[in-house]
Amino acid sequence: MSSSPLAPGQRIGIAGAGVLGRLLAWHLSRLAHDVSVFDPADAPLPAFDGRGAAGFTAAGMLSPLAELDAAEPDVAGRGWHSIPRWAAVSAELGRRVQPAPHMARLGSLMVAHGPDLGAARRVLARLDQPMPGQPAWALPKPLGATALAELEPGLHGSSGPLHAWWLPGEGHLDTVAMMQALHDDAAAVRWQWRMPVARVEPGALHLADGTVHRFDLVIDARGTGARPALPVRGVRGEVVWLHAPGLGLQRPVRLLHPRHRVYIVPRPGERVLVGASELETEDRSPMSLRTAVELMAAAHSVIPALAEARILRLDTNLRPALPDNRPEVQVRDGLVRLNGLYRHGWLLAPSVVDDALAQMGCPPLPVDDTPSPDRIM
Repeated sequence: MSSSPLAPGQRIGIAGAGVLGRLLAWHLSRLAHDVSVFDPADAPLPAFDGRGAAGFTAAGMLSPLAELDAAEPDVAGRGWHSIPRWAAVSAELGRRVQPAPHMARLGSLMVAHGPDLGAARRVLARLDQPMPGQPAWALPKPLGATALAELEPGLHGSSGPLHAWWLPGEGHLDTVAMMQALHDDAAAVRWQWRMPVARVEPGALHLADGTVHRFDLVIDARGTGARPALPVRGVRGEVVWLHAPGLGLQRPVRLLHPRHRVYIVPRPGERVLVGASELETEDRSPMSLRTAVELMAAAHSVIPALAEARILRLDTNLRPALPDNRPEVQVRDGLVRLNGLYRHGWLLAPSVVDDALAQMGCPPLPVDDTPSPDRIM
């Protein structure tokens, strides 16, 4: 497909109503295209059964620096591209959808217990040089006990002081609210639920019931459902939802540990998500007792007040990953494929969408280029 502008009024069919499908549908409908989205889910809201869109299960961390622990610099570069796009999208949605989807850019924290300081320093060694797209001011900053207490009073070790580092410029968002808002603010889109797409070809979506829908352009954003057209695999993610009244946590926290990658992310409504980044399995079964205990024990070890939190949900799902664990955009006449968000889905989505839009000859997502509010700290 050439980069000549895509004329308004094109009939566009999107396979998949995950974060990529919804973000594209929302934006393309605002550009006056006639958009239809097909998805096997029963409705736009999550079922939390391990088989819906992976974007609902994700914690929504926008952490380019922290992702360098287990990702290449290009992933971080895409993340720095995406954060101001999410800020602009969130602001746009907030003008028309209530309640507005929550997004915050207050930085994030990495913490380690004293015995794990060596492992933490090995991680931080990957983060102390600016990467492509990274603002010069966005480097990890060590925090003493007093500074940490001022930033997040509830964060302290259960068995001694924590080592802590503040990562400015990072953020997080409420994934469930954002997914719902992207749907609700795209009233012109034809949302076709309970309609799984079995095969995609240029200009046509073949549904599982045998019907064929033809369009000027089709977009395949099905994640693991894109097999066998793409060599995509599922990577299991697991999240514990907690209700923690009075906790007051404002920023995502990552516990640096020799064995675990555990994150703790605040959500509106006094909720907290605790999760682990990845498991190389396509098992969709419920969370095991061992995993639940390990996740909650790790979170409790750095936020003792979580001892009184109530367990709301144990959630699992599969994130789509390509062999190199990087996202991929394929554009040809009549067909666009986007896939491979892996465990960085919300961080990468606007960058991947902008890549596709550029190759389609469409304007990019809106951008909020105001300075990150945490720069003054």
